[in-house]
Amino acid sequence: MPAGQIVKAISGFYYVRSETGEVFQCRARGVFKFEKKKLTPLVGDFVEYDVTGLDEGVVTSVQPRYSELTRPPIANVDQAIVVCSLREPHFQQMPVDRFLVHAEREGLDIVIVMTKRDLIEDESEIERVREIYHAAGYPVVATSIHTGEGLDEVRERLAGKVSVFAGQSGVGKSSLLNQLLPGRRLETGSVSKKLGRGRHTTRQVELLPLDSGGQVADTPGFSQLAFQGMEPTDLGVCFPEIRERAAACRFRGCLHLNEPGCEVKEALLNGEIHPDRYQHYETFMNEIKEALLRRY
Repeated sequence: MPAGQIVKAISGFYYVRSETGEVFQCRARGVFKFEKKKLTPLVGDFVEYDVTGLDEGVVTSVQPRYSELTRPPIANVDQAIVVCSLREPHFQQMPVDRFLVHAEREGLDIVIVMTKRDLIEDESEIERVREIYHAAGYPVVATSIHTGEGLDEVRERLAGKVSVFAGQSGVGKSSLLNQLLPGRRLETGSVSKKLGRGRHTTRQVELLPLDSGGQVADTPGFSQLAFQGMEPTDLGVCFPEIRERAAACRFRGCLHLNEPGCEVKEALLNGEIHPDRYQHYETFMNEIKEALLRRY
């Protein structure tokens, strides 16, 4: 039975790229299951299919996933490229940190890419962002599609990996991808001056091949990412700078809030953890606790 990968999904059709590079428009047959769970096929899934006509087929099975994201809905991703803009709109840390938690939860490698470098004259603004994520160990790349700055470094980090591009609307994801994918022109949009945020231009998830052998996913912009299904003790694991210190806390299951003997709070006081990152940790923790109260 032929096998391939779902590279796009639109209105119940799954576009499967075969092992020979052909793309088949497929429907899904029946209800799929693995690990005793009902399954909806996602972009990125490796599947088997039956050919039913010229460039048409039916997906008959889905292989187990090694990673899965909900927003955007995509499977089998190695790396998250979290895109944020320095201007138009200005850098906003909260949505970046929110997506970082979800990427960490799925065990993805992470690169933070700043766009619109050409609109910044003061280098200190870029260094400020790098400083925020230094303790977490995230690489931060400043780019400009107009000057070409940083694009080669992004290409190197994409090579041979399946990467999801994610970020708020209007930060320049599609414009950046247009520079990385010669011959492919993705729709781009402007930023609303009234609202200070971008308009959605990408309407579905699609895996796009790279000359380097990797793949990238263009995805819809993000507005909100909730923490459904997370327990309070899960959150610290998704902050690398907290995770690496948690084992030294006095109490097992320390939430790093008001507990005595907390190594994380000590690191915060010593300037080893950025205060904005910790503040967002507290905000996300409150959201998780409130969600648990509503659940019960």
